[in-house]
Amino acid sequence: MTRIADLGPPKPGKPHEPKADGHDHFHTCPICGQKVDRRDFRQVMWHEQPDHEPLEMNK
Repeated sequence: MTRIADLGPPKPGKPHEPKADGHDHFHTCPICGQKVDRRDFRQVMWHEQPDHEPLEMNK
């Protein structure tokens, strides 16, 4: 399993529409079912791969 730390340092993104609550920062990956933090570009790009496993979230 790939660890999130293996993807390098965090790459924060900028929200297109700022939201007050944190619920809009996450979505569920339709491929592996893992929650994805859309504020972290590493996670977004990992989950865009068509054949991937869930990330191990230990930093």
